[in-house]
Amino acid sequence: MIRKLLKIKLAFWVKCFIWRFQPKIVAITGSVGKTSTKEAIAKVLENKFQIRKSKGNYNNEIGVPLAILGEESAGKNLFLWSFIFLKSFVKLFSKSYPEILILELGTDRAGDINYLVNLLGKIDVAVITDIGISHLEFFGSPAELAREKLSLIKKLQPANAAVLNFDNIKIFEGKNQTKAQVIGYGFSNEAQLRASDFHLIQTQGVWGANFKVHFEGNVVPFFLPQVLGRPGVYAALAAASVGLRFNINLVHASEALKQYESPPGRMKLLAGIKHTQIIDDTYNAAPSSAIAALDALKEIAQGRKVVVMGSMAELGAKNDAGHREVAEKIMEVRADLVFLVGIDAKIIQNELDKRKYWGRVIWFNTSDEARLPIQNAILEGDMILVKGSQAVRMEKIVKEIMADPMNAEKLLVRQGPNWD
Repeated sequence: MIRKLLKIKLAFWVKCFIWRFQPKIVAITGSVGKTSTKEAIAKVLENKFQIRKSKGNYNNEIGVPLAILGEESAGKNLFLWSFIFLKSFVKLFSKSYPEILILELGTDRAGDINYLVNLLGKIDVAVITDIGISHLEFFGSPAELAREKLSLIKKLQPANAAVLNFDNIKIFEGKNQTKAQVIGYGFSNEAQLRASDFHLIQTQGVWGANFKVHFEGNVVPFFLPQVLGRPGVYAALAAASVGLRFNINLVHASEALKQYESPPGRMKLLAGIKHTQIIDDTYNAAPSSAIAALDALKEIAQGRKVVVMGSMAELGAKNDAGHREVAEKIMEVRADLVFLVGIDAKIIQNELDKRKYWGRVIWFNTSDEARLPIQNAILEGDMILVKGSQAVRMEKIVKEIMADPMNAEKLLVRQGPNWD
């Protein structure tokens, strides 16, 4: 009842703010990559415009309005909520407000995106990063999930833009479901903004993603320091596409993205104990992102390769197939050690056993059980990938083996008091 009342009050203030200030709105959805894309878009736009980006996971019917109002959640404290609404009334008469709002739109169930689209009333640029199988447990089928994500672009008008990942077949097939100008990005030849020559390089001791971007006959080199895989490249391509929509050329976008940093838990390279290195990709996991992380491990590891893989949640009917797909990739990477965490990670173990995997494979029920054995097993020079869904809390393992645990609050995901 309280949540329903909050939704109504927040929706009222959202309508007031959008009517009063008329900001441009960039809305982002996708199965993976929303936050990284939001951060990259912000980096491209912030030098030219006054922007506001949604904080953290503010991507639902409560979080999106709070991002628009520039407030933080008051939880269950009704007094603080009253104070937020009072401040919103005062802010409504302010002369200062962001020119562009960069908002994540999340979905757990059918209709969530449509609610947020109607709440915003207008969207100037819509971005769809990916349609995969994460969150599938809340939908009847992959087709239903695709319809939900694509609903973001269906009400756009010809003056608006739809920035779409053309490498995703579901997005590519759904590109005609909008009246808006479509800007496709990706590695495929169909994309208007196309990446090529992607590889990871180390320069002045820093690993990063190096690639070229092609657009209307022009070619611009991009380098993203400390970005370790294709997910970061896709975020950069989406950001450059949005930048073009706001008259920021590719050269300026390339320069701005040299300052881009992946958010915590998204393919971050951290120093580990015993002179090891950790690829921290613990924010969440889906088969596509796990495969991308394993590709990065394979490419940059100079010593032993260690995979610490947790269960992937919310895959619904694709759960077993998704975990077997990751096992197949581990076979290709040929990691020296494989540590698996969580009930569903047993599927990976069974598949590796079935295929007679040559390396050592050890399974743990929880991340707490795995922390010390992994610490004891790693050796100097190891490159360690840690990946898994939020439910298995793989960041606990990173904290155990990182060289600077005193900075965990800054470097890792889920470090607040609510995650103890």
